[in-house]
Formats: sequence, structure tokens, C-alpha cells
Amino acid sequence: MAVGLGNPGAEFARSRHNAGADVIARLADRHGERLKRSKDHALVAEARVDGKRLALAFPQTYMNDSGRAVGPLVRRFGIDDLARLVVVHDELDLPLGVVRVKAGGGLAGHNGLRSINAHLHSERFTRVRIGIGRPPGGKERGVDHVLGAVGKKTREELEVSIEVAADAVECILAEGVPAAQTRFNGSSA
Repeated sequence: MAVGLGNPGAEFARSRHNAGADVIARLADRHGERLKRSKDHALVAEARVDGKRLALAFPQTYMNDSGRAVGPLVRRFGIDDLARLVVVHDELDLPLGVVRVKAGGGLAGHNGLRSINAHLHSERFTRVRIGIGRPPGGKERGVDHVLGAVGKKTREELEVSIEVAADAVECILAEGVPAAQTRFNGSSA
């Protein structure tokens, strides 16, 4: 299962913070599926990728409460090994345009990941991290940076990252996390 983090609502669409949700929408489009509302506080689709089932989800809770949707989705889709849960999210600690695959690990101050950890009682899930870079001017501008409007050049770079992140999710499904780390993380895996 792949879950893309973001905030619901038109005012957040296409923001840096919704990069994870944009990846899920891209994957649904690629495989001819449409995300539909579910009882699990999420938009959900099921796709076949190279003969394998891939559940796609975009929580309709706010980012800071993502776990409220992810917990029930993990149970619904029978994810017993949390390494099979792929969470796609924006990452301030990576430069704009960089995509990295990570198996488990810390939360890096990301409130969406913190919420998922609180609901699943584990950090063992896999992450596809989409770099959005740090805002100029420091931490106090962080909210504006992640939620604010994105300029044309930045949007173009994000679109490339969204494609690459979608490729990473498909690679994880087809070849596993180590292969995806080698392919997408390069020598810094």
C-alpha cells in the first residue's frame, strides 16, 4: 500500500506539502484508476502494477492527523509487515527535486509521520521522501514555505520529482526497497 501525505481541500492542492498526495494521484492516473472516498477518512484506489495489487491512499485528515486514516487502512488492506507500507511525503531536509527511499527510521520533525507512528506504534514503514528544501529566512517561514503558493519554476521541478517518486513506489513494489534505494538514492543509499 502506498499512502501520499498532504492536506485535503483546494487551498492546499499543488502546495509543497501535498507532494505525497500528488504522487498518489499520478499513480492512480498511470494505472487508469480514480481515487474515491472511503470510510477510512481517505481517498482510495486499487491498481494492478505488473500483476501486483497496489492500494493507493490520500488521507482526508489534515497532515498532522494522518495516522487516523492510515491505521484503519493498514488493517483494511491486511498490511501485517509495516515495511510493505510506503508513505510518500515532502521533506524539508532534502533539496528541491531530490527523491530518496528510506526503510524505517526517525520522523525528522514531520508531523504527518509522527501521527502515523502514534497510530501504528512503529516507525518501520518505508518512506519515499520528496525534497522541498528549506525556506529562505529560516524556520519561522516554514509554514508559508510548505503550504504557500508555488512559483512556475518550482512547480516544474516538483512535477519532475512527483514523476520520479511515482517511479520509486513502482520500483519498491516490483523489486523491493533495497533495489529502489540503489536506483533512487545513488551512492548515498
